[in-house]
Amino acid sequence: MSQMRQLPAEPTCPGCEEPLEPGDLFCGACGYDLSALSQPPGDHPTVAITVAPSAAAAGGGACGGAGATEPGTDVPSAAVRYDNPPPAASETGDFALAAPVAAVPAQPQPLPEPQPVDPQPVDPRSVAPGPTPPSGTLAKVCVACRTGRIDDDGYCENCGHAQPRERDHMEQELDAVAAVSDRGLRHHRNEDSFAVSSAALPDGSPAVVAIVCDGVSSATRPDEASAAAAIAANEALLESLPRGTHPQQAMHEAIVAAAESVNSLATDTGHAVEHDPNHHTNAPACTLVGAIVASGLLVVGWVGDSRVYWVPDDRTAPPARLTEDDSWAAQMVAAGLMNEAEAYADERAHAITGWLGADAYELEPHTASFKPDRPGVVVVCTDGLWNYAEAAQEMAQAAPADAAVRPLHCAQVLVGHALDGGGHDNVTVAVLPFAMPEQGAGSAYGTA
Repeated sequence: MSQMRQLPAEPTCPGCEEPLEPGDLFCGACGYDLSALSQPPGDHPTVAITVAPSAAAAGGGACGGAGATEPGTDVPSAAVRYDNPPPAASETGDFALAAPVAAVPAQPQPLPEPQPVDPQPVDPRSVAPGPTPPSGTLAKVCVACRTGRIDDDGYCENCGHAQPRERDHMEQELDAVAAVSDRGLRHHRNEDSFAVSSAALPDGSPAVVAIVCDGVSSATRPDEASAAAAIAANEALLESLPRGTHPQQAMHEAIVAAAESVNSLATDTGHAVEHDPNHHTNAPACTLVGAIVASGLLVVGWVGDSRVYWVPDDRTAPPARLTEDDSWAAQMVAAGLMNEAEAYADERAHAITGWLGADAYELEPHTASFKPDRPGVVVVCTDGLWNYAEAAQEMAQAAPADAAVRPLHCAQVLVGHALDGGGHDNVTVAVLPFAMPEQGAGSAYGTA
């Protein structure tokens, strides 16, 4: 919540009385060493700001119920859950100022200990790399000034910047796959998760895996659900693929394993009470989408509304979307009641009809196999990305031309595309290059 702050008197250099900027360690005019001066106490809010009732719109939750129908349609409304419910009445800050408090003459008091100012969050990707700490030290260095140490509260002792949490921005790159996940610009935490890996098939050829999970925001502990699902699915694939299990069957089993892992979180009542002392909780939930590239075969699997796109290296060839959403919007399009533009413009578009979680209506893992006839890249992503590149052609235009040789760079560019578009949601994307098998090598598997 934003707070208005009282502007302090402009500080001046004790040597030449030139104005100083906050955080200056030396005077820019005379070079006076300011580090020896005692720092003034951090300012504190003087006028409280409260959210107006109109901005406190209702969130999501497990919604719907079997048997209900949309007026004027013959399509029953399946059990749905709102992932990223429609925003409140005013996203731009429909705030109201509380009545000011009458001023009271201040009594002399001992100076309080300096408190860190609550600055705007710093995106570590926008900060140029600085010097690394000396070898052998475990102290973290500020992502903003690159010199200050970080206190126990997560603030820089030098410049006061709040430091990003571990899951705010994550990147991982292997030889044949890369993934990036970012908190975005609106959410207070990153509820997405991913896992990328590779395994050797019985014939010695590699199988490359990418799993992307999106925590359902209206559920309890969505960040834990997505992490549990990604880990479980990845571990299941790393166990089954080397045994010779067909990748499509392995993907199905991995989704089931992920669902069981998320279901187990619902029985952790002690953890639920710790997160919500009032115990108003529902089951943790998430979506899952994954892809396997092995022996010239591309296998995808999913539950929910995260997606897989195919982007050929030759951009004159058509790209394609390889998954179908488990969502209200997809149901409307499939039933012929709306076109895609109308359905996805509706505030109910992101009401998902399939998810992993103990209160899921029914677990229906979707899997499909493809044998691309040309090289390209596979883009596995959450709706935090495809909201800004929904059509396959839009995704292909957003992906850089050298995506196949620089998958991490491609993932970074796609995340940046979502952030530049508004970054309303967490953004996670994995990029798997698909190379054609060598002439005569063939595939160990047939299409299913």
